[in-house]
Amino acid sequence: MAAARGWLRKVAAVAGALPGGGGPGRAPGPAPDTAAPATAALYVHWPYCRKRCSYCNFNTYVVPAVDEAAVRACLVREAQTLLRLSQVHSVTSVFFGGGTPSLASPGTVAAVLEAVAGAAHLPAGAEVTLEANPSSTSASALDGFRAAGVNRLSIGVQSLDDTELRMLGREHTAAEARKAVEAARGLFPGRTSIDLLFGLPGQSRDAWAQRLEATLRLCDDHISLYQLTLERGTALAAQVRGGALPAPPQDLLADMYQTARNVLVAAGFRHYEVSNFARKGALSTHNLSYWRAEQYIGVGPAQPAGRVWGAGGGSGTAARGLACPGQRVSPGSCGQGRGSPWGRGSHHHLFPSGLRCTWAGLAVLDSLLPDLLWQLQRVLGAARRPPRGAAGERAGGGARGL
Repeated sequence: MAAARGWLRKVAAVAGALPGGGGPGRAPGPAPDTAAPATAALYVHWPYCRKRCSYCNFNTYVVPAVDEAAVRACLVREAQTLLRLSQVHSVTSVFFGGGTPSLASPGTVAAVLEAVAGAAHLPAGAEVTLEANPSSTSASALDGFRAAGVNRLSIGVQSLDDTELRMLGREHTAAEARKAVEAARGLFPGRTSIDLLFGLPGQSRDAWAQRLEATLRLCDDHISLYQLTLERGTALAAQVRGGALPAPPQDLLADMYQTARNVLVAAGFRHYEVSNFARKGALSTHNLSYWRAEQYIGVGPAQPAGRVWGAGGGSGTAARGLACPGQRVSPGSCGQGRGSPWGRGSHHHLFPSGLRCTWAGLAVLDSLLPDLLWQLQRVLGAARRPPRGAAGERAGGGARGL
């Protein structure tokens, strides 16, 4: 909780010190003119939960009561301030993540969206996503979020089995998850996404296949599948490490991933990113902006760091690093991002047609990318070195230190 309080103080101090930024509720002055209007996605982090799940190591807080007025004021001020400092003129999408953003009031969501629309252009119909837990998605709450400007939901179902849900430390039951998804689909038809976890301790391939079939009977047009990661310091990791629960074999995890892809593709879903499947064009435009290495701004106490490089593009190093997220996206979903340095860095002459994983490669991509980036930096660093004996080259320098 101390980190969250520190964020509140920091936002107030930074915004108050800016010209036109002092005082509660005062928006920063107009953004300076730029050569071309910059665009960016916006991520808003709501850090509070009612309980911590057994697998969660995110920066979240479980507190008896939240001073929502103070949090709302800081989210508003930080959004205004960062939009001004980044000289972003148009926000392409907004994503309320957590924590559990569905615990916030619709009034807080509305206030942030109004602040964004006041500080930059927020196009009508821009994707505005809210992450929600089944335990905090009553029909009245969902209707309030829709009235506030939310037009897409991402529901953390995680499992449709009560035993698995208890092991994961989730608040909701499978019946409550089904009810929440059905209510959401009624209010956000075609724009309700479901999150599922696989590779749980003790989960069999047959059980996972049954969960997928049950999900297909319930879901809308977007599904996100995440392999469970046993993070250090979590209760679930401690249970596995202590032998109370079995660790899932790697071959079984790969089989589960392939099974999921086969089942979902057969049901008309497009596998457009490592963890994401969509049909009828229901791809997440906000998340695609990350994977296409486009600009984004993060707001809140544990938001992504943000990535804004302006109209001039990023450095060669940034371009090489940002090439890696594109590997997560299927062919035809990536391309060059709006204003991104994709394809403009010094790596482009090596791979003029880009780099793409095979479908089998997606299953191991996260473990390969760090080494791929290191090797790419090593090759490019060596290519940029002047010949031995040239000015500035130290004897014996070679490729050490790269």
